[in-house]
Amino acid sequence: MYKYLAPLLLLVLPAFLFAQDNPANDQESTYYQIQTLTSPDGVVLEVGGLAYLPDGKLAVSTRRGEIWIVENWNTETPKMKRFASGLHEPLGLAWHEGSLYTTQRSEITKLTDKNGDGRADRYETIVSWPLTANYHEYSYGPEFLPNGNMLITLNVGWEGKGVSKSPFRGWMLQVTPEGEILPYAAGMRSPAGFGFHLDGDIFYAENQGDWVGSGRMTHLEKGDFAGHPASLAWADEPGSEVPVKREEIHDDYRTMYEAAKTVKGLKLPAVWFPHSIMGISTSDIQAFPEEGFGPFGGQLMVGDQGQSKIMRVFLEKVNGEYQGACFPFREGFGSGILRIEPAPDGSMMVGMTSRGWASTGSEPFGLQRLVYTGKTPFEVQKMEAQEDGFLLTFTQKVTAKTAANPASYSMQRFTYLYREAYGSPVQDLSPCRIISAEVLPSGNQVKLKVSGLALGYIHEIRLSGVTNTDGEALLHDFGYYTLNAMPGTHNMADMAAPVDLANTAPSFDAKKHITTMPAAWGGKATATLEIQTQPGLKYNKTELTVKAGSRVSLRFVNPDDMQHNFVITKAGQSQAVGQAALQMGLAGPGNHYIPTNSNILFHSSLLEPGTEETIYFVAPTQPGRYDYVCTVPGHATVMRGVLVVE
Repeated sequence: MYKYLAPLLLLVLPAFLFAQDNPANDQESTYYQIQTLTSPDGVVLEVGGLAYLPDGKLAVSTRRGEIWIVENWNTETPKMKRFASGLHEPLGLAWHEGSLYTTQRSEITKLTDKNGDGRADRYETIVSWPLTANYHEYSYGPEFLPNGNMLITLNVGWEGKGVSKSPFRGWMLQVTPEGEILPYAAGMRSPAGFGFHLDGDIFYAENQGDWVGSGRMTHLEKGDFAGHPASLAWADEPGSEVPVKREEIHDDYRTMYEAAKTVKGLKLPAVWFPHSIMGISTSDIQAFPEEGFGPFGGQLMVGDQGQSKIMRVFLEKVNGEYQGACFPFREGFGSGILRIEPAPDGSMMVGMTSRGWASTGSEPFGLQRLVYTGKTPFEVQKMEAQEDGFLLTFTQKVTAKTAANPASYSMQRFTYLYREAYGSPVQDLSPCRIISAEVLPSGNQVKLKVSGLALGYIHEIRLSGVTNTDGEALLHDFGYYTLNAMPGTHNMADMAAPVDLANTAPSFDAKKHITTMPAAWGGKATATLEIQTQPGLKYNKTELTVKAGSRVSLRFVNPDDMQHNFVITKAGQSQAVGQAALQMGLAGPGNHYIPTNSNILFHSSLLEPGTEETIYFVAPTQPGRYDYVCTVPGHATVMRGVLVVE
């Protein structure tokens, strides 16, 4: 166990700064403001964990192995004192009965200030576990249960796919105060975020990857299997109640919903987060307080590391199981969100880091505060499944003329593949029909009757025509409901067969994506290039050089653990093309995130991890500096380079 004790270091922070919101987030900032704490020089707050102490001070663990105590965090003169150091990437923090607890890579550590000088002088190992030195073996937590036990989660490793080569990788575990490990649930890939509903039920958030078509959130009970099979290597260990065997999991089911009909113990996600639209790297889960933070008391906020934003989740129980809808909530944070923690004054503290996990936020790390202004946004507050559609509850009364018009709404359904390959394009994208919209006497509820609903599908709703009684549009006019079950005895026999709108041939210009050497080249390129991806949303080269008009063979290799593409654009147009890819919505994955855009010159396919592709093109005849970029949403802001044409 680490014995290095940090020397006392007291630093006074610069003035408490208020973040300047991006103009695109001005509407959101009317209701929820982002305020920034600026770190002093030399302090790298790559936040891994947040916890409030009984005296109101904030403890912050960092990926650099330190724990800092922040005083007066909501004033213009906050102070920081280093409490501990020498830890191994602690990705979680909790206060319990006079001590801080953190989960390092290989252990849960209890840190205690015995002499009251403001720094830890006792480091105790509660329990430890082996590592294989795989960089992807992150460990998270702990969260304390009412009985005093702790919950932690362990990432699987990565070797071109998720692997579990040391005990309980891919599991949620309970740990007793004495250090006994009690297996709880399996089937996780990268469970960076987990937390509690106000009722005390446990949820965890997952990231797209192998066996994970898109980000999702799942309610976990003891013995559940959440879908990733690598963890099943330990399902027969003492104390495990997971009934699933590795041989039961294969690609033939097509979807998770179909697999769950056969595989006893496979737990369906309560909510899916459509990749690139609602986020790309889901992280922490926190409940909205019942009062004091706007109209969403009891719902869940879910952070996203890659897109530096927070989403909102409404949950309900149907036939005894959770399901529900996700909506946008707040964008514009400074870095990749990893942790969210309720503050004693009713605000939310947001801890961020981007090293190795690049994000749309421009800062490498940060600590920000989300403050409710007291104004109520016009939003869909609830979306509840009915026997023949959905019941929508709004935060304000609606205009009957707009809300009772079926044309004010649109809906379509889709799903994802359950497969070993990385992620999934949208599958079976089919329209649903809004038959009627009835405004109820309350004035803020609308009952939608819908045909074409399907169990096991995500249903996108758009409400662009609905206004409140002041004529204002919704702050966010779309959301996604995961429909695993219908209440009552609704007859689903009228559902049309899926019309797969998402998986037709890609719509991009084939002349810009050539993977066979043109015959006119006589079997020889005049320029041969190679470029690879690197972890942290990077290419291994930020500049490539060719002669004007040369015949180019470019080999694009993706050894990273996520999908990437390679797109060459006109000079200075990479950001615009990336933004156009972001606007593709559900059509993005099926079209390799290549928008129809005249600024695109040449491009690759969307490559799975561990794959490669060679493309052929004739370099521009006009010398200059052309851009190249990965247009996967969330990547374009940082994953770029320049093609120099001489």
